[in-house]
Amino acid sequence: MREPHELLEEVKDEKSFLDFTKALLEDRESRERKATDDVGFSGDWANNSISGFLEGAIAWAEDSDFGVRQEPGLETNKWKQFAVFLYCGKTYE
Repeated sequence: MREPHELLEEVKDEKSFLDFTKALLEDRESRERKATDDVGFSGDWANNSISGFLEGAIAWAEDSDFGVRQEPGLETNKWKQFAVFLYCGKTYE
């Protein structure tokens, strides 16, 4: 299966969103069996609880105007905008 960050760039509709989400789930499941490092990361997952994941996603949305400041035009592709929201739950602190 392809990496979530690769599929993220292709999200444009329901099918591509679900393909991305499945890859994100698979990526997360592979990290659940591994120990966290000294700063709490499990691989490249900064947020290892559902609350941390949602806090990261919300912080990204608030800090970036839901990605518009980060990627102008993102608001025209709601599927990708929400996929980025989920992806940032993984990495945004």
